[in-house]
Amino acid sequence: MNAASEPLPIAPSVSPTGGDAALAARLAARDAEALREVVALHAGVLHRVAFRMTGDAHEAEDIVQEALLRLWDHAPALADRHPAGSQAAAHLRLGGWLQRVVTNLAIDRLRRARRIAGGEVPEEEDAAPLADALIEAGEREGQARALVLALPERQRAAIVLTYYEDLPNAEAAAALDMNIKAFESLLHRARAALRQAFAAQGDTP
Repeated sequence: MNAASEPLPIAPSVSPTGGDAALAARLAARDAEALREVVALHAGVLHRVAFRMTGDAHEAEDIVQEALLRLWDHAPALADRHPAGSQAAAHLRLGGWLQRVVTNLAIDRLRRARRIAGGEVPEEEDAAPLADALIEAGEREGQARALVLALPERQRAAIVLTYYEDLPNAEAAAALDMNIKAFESLLHRARAALRQAFAAQGDTP
């Protein structure tokens, strides 16, 4: 994949009237304006996640478009499970649903590309800690992005969701369909792998 310049973030929009359940109901009714509202609200964040995962702006655009199409297809089921005005409606988070889809799509594409290229790379098991400052310092020097892209797919997702999108561990775990303990173990391994990569470049303090 050819890396492209990271796109500028899209400014957040005002939340839709009636909440996500009402928006899902409109999507289920095939309201095209509702889909445009979803794009305005979430496309910027989704594109950042996909770009951080793949390192390719065009690939990120394809992933986001596919995620939005899946939302369009799944909207009737989401609306049925979260009818507007019900207790379940309060728990529907379209942004979280879309982040989960984008993350999984990115992982699937990365794995497919790796299979085509040949060879499987095992996840790093080193459990050494990684200071947050290393990521920040590396990003300023333009190094962290390449190191993150070199991580195994799920470790990469854990770092992107936690450090770059500032998601709490519980939300990041949900995006990866993991329980919190399994996610924290994954994040620990990802941090350790990054520390090892920084050390190999002579960048650890």
